[in-house]
Amino acid sequence: MKILVACGSGLGSSFMIEMNIRKIIKELGVEAEVSHTDLSTAKSEKADIYVGTRDIADQLIGLGGEVISLKSMIDFDELKDKLKSGLGKKGLI
Repeated sequence: MKILVACGSGLGSSFMIEMNIRKIIKELGVEAEVSHTDLSTAKSEKADIYVGTRDIADQLIGLGGEVISLKSMIDFDELKDKLKSGLGKKGLI
């Protein structure tokens, strides 16, 4: 299982989301590789779940994985709810 977080530049915001995802999957007992990158690189990387804010999430559709679109990159509860849903669709929880 690979979760890839993408943002425009692949730096601060995607790293922050990645760290929050790590906390969530640990709490849920799910093992997954989690990384972050810029949008351009994300288009060439395969992942089971792609995570991005709503301004770029549409550009992740069609890459082969589930896409999680976040309204707010700092809303931990939104991330947790949407990640749980995505993991459920993959049969991991």
